[in-house]
Amino acid sequence: MGSESMTITTYFDGHNDLLMQLWLQHPENPEHYFFRAGCDGHLDFSRIRQGRLGAAFFAIFVPPESYVARHFPQRLGALRDHVSVMREQLAILGRLEQFSDGKAKICRTAAEVRYCLENGVLAMIAHIEGADALDTEGVLLNEFYQGGVRSVGPFWNNPNRFGEGITGSFPGSPDSGPGLTDKGIDFIRQLGALNLIIDVSHMNQQAFFDTARYSHQPLVATHSNAHALCPQPRNLTDEQLRILAESGGVAGINFGNAFLRPDGQRNDDTPTELITRHIRYMINHAGEDHVALGSDFDGASVPAALKDVTGLPAIEESLHQAGLSGAVIDKVCRHNWLRIVEHFMTA
Repeated sequence: MGSESMTITTYFDGHNDLLMQLWLQHPENPEHYFFRAGCDGHLDFSRIRQGRLGAAFFAIFVPPESYVARHFPQRLGALRDHVSVMREQLAILGRLEQFSDGKAKICRTAAEVRYCLENGVLAMIAHIEGADALDTEGVLLNEFYQGGVRSVGPFWNNPNRFGEGITGSFPGSPDSGPGLTDKGIDFIRQLGALNLIIDVSHMNQQAFFDTARYSHQPLVATHSNAHALCPQPRNLTDEQLRILAESGGVAGINFGNAFLRPDGQRNDDTPTELITRHIRYMINHAGEDHVALGSDFDGASVPAALKDVTGLPAIEESLHQAGLSGAVIDKVCRHNWLRIVEHFMTA
């Protein structure tokens, strides 16, 4: 590969958990902390600008009770109604848009995403991570679609009425049991009818294969890495990478230490070069059109040297130093996600 220089103007990221963190820490005035006071995690507007993040998928995610009890016990009572949590997080995204004075926008179409990238507006795409609280008839799914959601991951780690998520000890295989239930197959069809992006990142292997069989759309793993380099059960095997590429899909590289390191540890002394190593490996096995960024900012511990969203240019530089061409780096950092939204977000 050539190494001609080509600086990326803005980056496109496949996954973050900012909304969960704002819901947990600043439910009364999230816009103040995001735009003015700053946030404790990996993302706020000032650092997003500094890191040149131009577009991202923002996850709506109901955190597990054990996590909330340990870190935010004052919010335990709010977990009683999971649908309300999801509505409140989507409303937070709306408040960020409203408070931004035109600097951030919830995008419902690919045309809106392109407008934002061309005009310096932060493009925010709403994503559901874990559909446990949704009904099987599609009533709530349609409600969230009308509210702006354009991407859905049917599972987080745990099984639900739709099938099997993926979790487990390290090292482990994604082949952990049955896949989609009959209701899960129906749900995949509901997602397809709305032309929603289907995220396979938290599916076990059989659910992944079932989704490939029933969705007939490009497979998207918003934040998953190479199992061959880090055998976490949630990382993608070579076979999964091949199937994803054949579907025309994309896998976003997760910056989480536990998904990068060969030893599976969460230690933040993780070399940032491991991000580049996973990218190169996945390009070699899936192709340059099928690998992107999927940071998992605010949802995972990341390398200390990366620090937060301001580290995105350092990843680009690492890819240059590894010998990737400017055109390939553009695909990884921006264009491949654009191609996916242009396929799905047509209206």
